[in-house]
Amino acid sequence: MNSINSSEFLIRNVESEEVSSTKKTTPRKTKNPNKADLVKEAKLPINKNLTDEEKIGFLRQMVRIRRFEERSLRVYQQGKIGGFLHLYIGQESLATGCVSLMGENDHVITAYRDHAHGLGVGMTMNECMAELLGKATGCSKGKGGSMHYFAPDKNYWGGHGIVGGQTPLGAGIAYALKYKGLKGCCMCFLGDGAINQGAFHESLNLAALWDLPVIYIIENNGYSMGTSQERSSSHPAEGLAARAEGYNMDWEVINGESLFAVRDGVHRAMERAHNESKPTLLEIHTYRYQGHSIADANHKKYRTKEEIEDYRQNRDPINLYRQYLLDQGIITEELNKQIDQEARDEAEASAKFADESPFPQPSEIMDDIYWSTDNNDESTSTGRHFFND
Repeated sequence: MNSINSSEFLIRNVESEEVSSTKKTTPRKTKNPNKADLVKEAKLPINKNLTDEEKIGFLRQMVRIRRFEERSLRVYQQGKIGGFLHLYIGQESLATGCVSLMGENDHVITAYRDHAHGLGVGMTMNECMAELLGKATGCSKGKGGSMHYFAPDKNYWGGHGIVGGQTPLGAGIAYALKYKGLKGCCMCFLGDGAINQGAFHESLNLAALWDLPVIYIIENNGYSMGTSQERSSSHPAEGLAARAEGYNMDWEVINGESLFAVRDGVHRAMERAHNESKPTLLEIHTYRYQGHSIADANHKKYRTKEEIEDYRQNRDPINLYRQYLLDQGIITEELNKQIDQEARDEAEASAKFADESPFPQPSEIMDDIYWSTDNNDESTSTGRHFFND
């Protein structure tokens, strides 16, 4: 079994998606980030041939995600977004690093914290913001909202609101790739709180049993809703991903504060999926600055303000990566400011676009819901099927 722990973090107290508590846990003690780590990881095989433009592109993408999420928060606070809003602020290196490796036959499916993955695969801020407001110009025509972004043309199969519900679907996408003989994989993202769901373990079992090219990626942001790992989950000392041992599956723990480390670890899993049709379970350590959702009013009660501030000041993936680019002379302060301003302007324009977009027509309420409705014929409307002799 190839089990690698590339993170130098100690295992965190993690959260259950389904139990909430305001009891503060002991602050997590982790290794302070080191600039030398990014320099070293930039020289790893998957990263060493990146051009300066590609590296700058990663920064641009991470900044776009953050500014979009920040603008979404303001829109929510203005009362224009119904339902939940799960923000990705602090986790930008994960979606950016993983999606940067996608090829023609690689696919993505995720849970309800899905904005960053959508932007990462190439969705526009306009269609993403419009979806948040339930407008007809949204990526799901205003019927999905925050948790249900979709872009099948970009191999992006959504946002799913049921905890762990996307994990068997991820296995299904991988099965389809294998069935069709395509060299690709499905990256299936989930939160750390979903690891105890039965559907997740059933999915791991089938993926291992049938050798499916699926990569399950636990975005371990430390506090999935509000209950510590020690009170909700039993797991090996090596981390959540070590549960893969029970399914004879390869696994790895990755430091998500480094974009280069994310690319390195995910690349190994993709090579395994592409060349051996084998699944992998990855656990990527990251951190969210906001609550589980914006409705999570207790997110500063089950962790300290000092901990949040420490991550913002010393461990932020965008700050760490930006400083690497500055130190290496790849960007200047002027270009850095330009990238940030462009992202702010784009996010602001998307909010205006969403405001001015129309709501869906009532007559379209059943469109794009059931295949049989959109493809109405005698067999689907009456149940009568005819077969040739």
